[in-house]
Amino acid sequence: MINGALFRDAVISAAITINNKKRIVDELNVYPVPDGDTGTNMSMTIGNAVDVLERMPDNVPVSEVARVTADALLRGARGNSGVILSLLFRGISKGLAGKSEAGCQDFASALAIGVDSAYKAVMKPVEGTILTVSRAVAEKAAESALSVSSDVLFWEDICSEAESVLAKTTDMLPQLKKAGVVDAGGMGFSIIIRAMSDVFAGGSIAESVFEKSAENNNDSFKTAVSQYDDDITYTYCTEFMLRKRDGCPDPFMLRAYLETIGDCVVLVDDDKIIKVHVHTDNPGNALQKALEFGDFLNDPRPKIENMRIQHENKVREAQEKQAGFTPAEPEKDFGFVAVAAGHGLVSLFTDLGADVVVKGGQTMNPSTDDILRAILSTPAHNIFVLPNNKNIIMAAEQAVKLTDRNVCVLQTRTIPQGISAMMAFDEYADFPENRLNMTKSFEKVSTGLVTFSARDSEFDGHSIKEGEILALDNGKLAFTEKDISKATLKLVKKLVKSGASYVTLIYGSDVTEESAEALHQLLESKLSDKIEVMLVNGGQPVYYYIISVE
Repeated sequence: MINGALFRDAVISAAITINNKKRIVDELNVYPVPDGDTGTNMSMTIGNAVDVLERMPDNVPVSEVARVTADALLRGARGNSGVILSLLFRGISKGLAGKSEAGCQDFASALAIGVDSAYKAVMKPVEGTILTVSRAVAEKAAESALSVSSDVLFWEDICSEAESVLAKTTDMLPQLKKAGVVDAGGMGFSIIIRAMSDVFAGGSIAESVFEKSAENNNDSFKTAVSQYDDDITYTYCTEFMLRKRDGCPDPFMLRAYLETIGDCVVLVDDDKIIKVHVHTDNPGNALQKALEFGDFLNDPRPKIENMRIQHENKVREAQEKQAGFTPAEPEKDFGFVAVAAGHGLVSLFTDLGADVVVKGGQTMNPSTDDILRAILSTPAHNIFVLPNNKNIIMAAEQAVKLTDRNVCVLQTRTIPQGISAMMAFDEYADFPENRLNMTKSFEKVSTGLVTFSARDSEFDGHSIKEGEILALDNGKLAFTEKDISKATLKLVKKLVKSGASYVTLIYGSDVTEESAEALHQLLESKLSDKIEVMLVNGGQPVYYYIISVE
């Protein structure tokens, strides 16, 4: 029988193990876009339970460990894979309710409840995913519980089944077969239950690889800089990049000077470029000295941040979170919660009427609890939630179940869809009518995304190199390019069909205003006079351009 202490240790070990292997899971994404979703989301979801589990005593019943774990995963769930993982553990919690210890039959029944809940939560379940792997595990558990009496053999049976079915997912989904990978969510789940099984078999809790070394990062500059995040002996964190001038002095001389006016100096140079990071009270002096060595690049532009203010803000946010949270009292009929990343997009949704904008999107999916707090912070009786990302919808829907407000999650999968939905709102219409009209509006929007390949990969017979520009047409990889502007122009032409009237070009944090304006003018000259082209500074990460076509 597995007691509470053993189950507690198993979950903690699973959280550490998936965190250690999250990058392996992340890289299974079919497209090599820099989203880092599945492994990271599953790691953050189960990792949300570690703190509370580590404080639990050894004599706690297994039912209480399961309940606390399920509650933590529900609130910490991020992305579709995280939500499904939380539902599987919710089922385990229900199946182990009232038990001080649990055996094979108990876990078999509990897994079946979790799988049933997970399938019901997905509108259109697709085989070849974490759902398939978890269902196979539950079925094997039911079979094994009748034939073995050892918990060790039982867990070995279901882990082997998970890994066997995971290998078959490549052939279950065409997109997985094209990319030659297994399902990322299925792999994450297999890693988690294997780590738990190892503890049940007498193994010790896994050790975090990140305690011994920083996360493996090929960019030595970023790795070196990261160690100084909490150092605020000097006020300003200053970063810039130079293009070396002909006859450039030895960059060591620049480093030596920076050491005299600050600390935490990181300088990396190659044949053409010098990257600099320094903490100093005199950023102007650092920039002036740098001009002796080269010319500043506009992309990225020099960055100066007041670390003392940043630290004060972090402390205040932590104190506010620790002090508790008071929901807003409803004062109006309608309210809106939107998810967006980038100063321009946050401002845009606020201008359109959003009461709360949850900062998140690709690479940083907000948790169920993040969205729940946003809902409760909205002073309205009826609230529309716009996830604006397909991987945030399930977390938003789970948040709705935790509130007594009248909340509707609109299925907006992109930023342009969210903008269109907000613009279709009619303050004189009732809740059902607005829900219908807003849905009709965003469903007519086509979305284009221009980003970069985060790694070398093969897809559909084509070789994609790291750093290559990727163009996505409504979520599907359309083509690759070498130049950002060329890729964007080509993608807009592909998206614009007969009847299109508006094109909105939203440029991100890695695009200069000059480059964006030049592309804007080029588009106006290339497209029909009947199509209005608007330019918006979104400031979003990851995507050079987000394109909306209506």
